[in-house]
Amino acid sequence: MPAIEDDDRPKKKITHEIGQELTLLSVGELAERVTLLKDEIGRLEANMATKQASKSAADLFFKK
Repeated sequence: MPAIEDDDRPKKKITHEIGQELTLLSVGELAERVTLLKDEIGRLEANMATKQASKSAADLFFKK
């Protein structure tokens, strides 16, 4: 059976757990996580804005 090269293995998806120990991460890994978290914040804010717009529209519609 041929040995599997490290380059041929699928890359692990970067994940971050809030409160995770950071001392063993490199500067590059920390930068990747900052980018990941900023992207997630943007996604959350966009979803919040969509929901707020829907709520505002419903409030206007059902206002007496």
